[in-house]
Amino acid sequence: MIRIDGAVKRDPVRRWALPDRAFFAAGACHILAHAFLDRHGRPGMRALWIRPAPGFTMNHIVVDGGAWIFDWRGYARRDAFLAHTWRKARRWWPGWDAALVELLREVLVSEPLSRTHEGLWLREPGDFLHDAGMRARAYLDRFPAPPSEA
Repeated sequence: MIRIDGAVKRDPVRRWALPDRAFFAAGACHILAHAFLDRHGRPGMRALWIRPAPGFTMNHIVVDGGAWIFDWRGYARRDAFLAHTWRKARRWWPGWDAALVELLREVLVSEPLSRTHEGLWLREPGDFLHDAGMRARAYLDRFPAPPSEA
C-alpha cells in the first residue's frame, strides 16, 4: 500500500506526475485492473474491490486469478496478499476490516456504473490529466503474462 496526500490526488497535474507505482497504487488501481483483464482475462479471473468497513478507508481493486492476485506490485499468492493487506491496514487503522466485492469489468471504467455500488466512485480513464488506460497498458508491459492456472 502506498499512501498519497489528498492534495496530490485532487491536483490532476501532480497526480499524473506520480511514478507509475504510486499512480496505480493510490487512485488508478481500477484502471490497471481493467487493462489487465482486457489483455489477459480468461474464465476464473475477476476484479475484486477491497471495500473497507464503514468508518474506514483504503479502497483497492485487484485482479483475482484464483491462486494469485495482481495489482500494481505484480503477482502475489492470494492468501499472502490478503493477509499482508489486512495486517498492514490494521497497523494504520486499528480494527480495520474489509469485504471482498466482485465487480464486473465494465464497472472499472464507468463512473455511473461504479456509483451503483454503495461506497464506490471510480474515475473513468479520461477523467485523468491524460489517458490513464493507455498508461495502464504501458505499465502492464513490465509484467509477464499471468500464471496458466486461474
